[in-house]
Amino acid sequence: MKSKRTGKTNTLSRREFLKSSAVAGAIFAVPTIVPSSVFGANAPSNRITIGSIGLGGMGTGNMKGFKGKSGAEVVAVCDVDAGHREKARQIAGLDEKSSYNDFRDLISRDDIDAVVVATPDHWHVPVSIAAVKAGKDVYCEKPLTLTIGGGRALADAVRRYGRVLQTGSQQRSGSEFRNACELVRNGRIGKLHTIIVEIHGNNRTCPPTWEAEPVPKGFDYDMWLGPAPWEPYIEQRCHYQFRFILDYSGGQMTNWGAHYLDIAQWGNGADDTGPVEIEGKGDFPQSGLFTTAKKADIEYTYANGVKLVLKTGGGNTRFEGSEGWVFVTRGKIDAEPKSLLKEKIGPDEIHLYNSRDHKQNFLDCIKSRKDPIASAEIGHRSSTVCHLGNIAMLLGRKVKWDPKKERFINDTAADSMIARNMRAPWRL
Repeated sequence: MKSKRTGKTNTLSRREFLKSSAVAGAIFAVPTIVPSSVFGANAPSNRITIGSIGLGGMGTGNMKGFKGKSGAEVVAVCDVDAGHREKARQIAGLDEKSSYNDFRDLISRDDIDAVVVATPDHWHVPVSIAAVKAGKDVYCEKPLTLTIGGGRALADAVRRYGRVLQTGSQQRSGSEFRNACELVRNGRIGKLHTIIVEIHGNNRTCPPTWEAEPVPKGFDYDMWLGPAPWEPYIEQRCHYQFRFILDYSGGQMTNWGAHYLDIAQWGNGADDTGPVEIEGKGDFPQSGLFTTAKKADIEYTYANGVKLVLKTGGGNTRFEGSEGWVFVTRGKIDAEPKSLLKEKIGPDEIHLYNSRDHKQNFLDCIKSRKDPIASAEIGHRSSTVCHLGNIAMLLGRKVKWDPKKERFINDTAADSMIARNMRAPWRL
């Protein structure tokens, strides 16, 4: 058979091997371990081909990050903003035929192994599900989802189609966060009873009133809105500011919360579950374009009795136990007693997933077909904690959650917020 990219005859391409392995894994429900010889110097292709979808600040940063990996090659870019798209195309050194406005055109290419999704949050699940159905592995930025229901649909699709998905919660690949969680999970602070999470407040403001503006040339605004409700264009609705509008995001609750609540879940051993009660108060804008909470004050209760308190402040996670505490933020870990910082985790104790490079971990798992450190299920569960906080604040009362059924308990109003209608013709 001839490779479409090289024209050389191969007996079996790596791309075909991965697709056939994924099907086998889905059928027999066992992990597929790919022999290292398949990816050796004599393999048909020893590079993972990547398409980047969403090319704003984070999207371009991710594209550059993967472009710099020796085992990866960025072969296509996609964005509804022609300016972002063209800049990224030039950085990637691609021809115009490898630059797309519509993500569906990119994922239809059979020479692409994986996609990086860095769109606004309301597009994360639709794009990622379309990609896994097309046989692509996915690196999707956090928060993984816009809604709880969307997260469950995505996690199920990843499992059904035998794909690899890495959530862009890169703090899991930071040694300070793993060390902190290992100390907690191994009882170094005694019995864990409280977790305190601080997330940053809003870093953008919006005028109290606004008027519709003409859509800029080269910006496909209808495609940008996609499954979200139709609204008139205004510059502050799009790009980074989208995260402060509930139609497209959950504010800093899902932005920074997706990072630090994720670490709280990890340290609490709750990656496959969540809280059972949530109560919170939010300070929401009373006018203007932005609709997400400016400040948050939430208390979660887990079935094991642990209380998780989230409030607006800095960005960190603090675990408090009967015999001490551990504090962790980016680049810093602290503890009391201080001797904990010199503790070694023994060979027979709990050792958490060790990834020293989030993007490389994704690439490695594409080859091994093992779960990455921030799998779809983990990303969904951590995002769910964020969404539960927003729902409690919007309702202004306590809600009770069943993390196994992923439904609220005797609460139809809260259940109605698990998922959202999508603007036609979009659907999951």
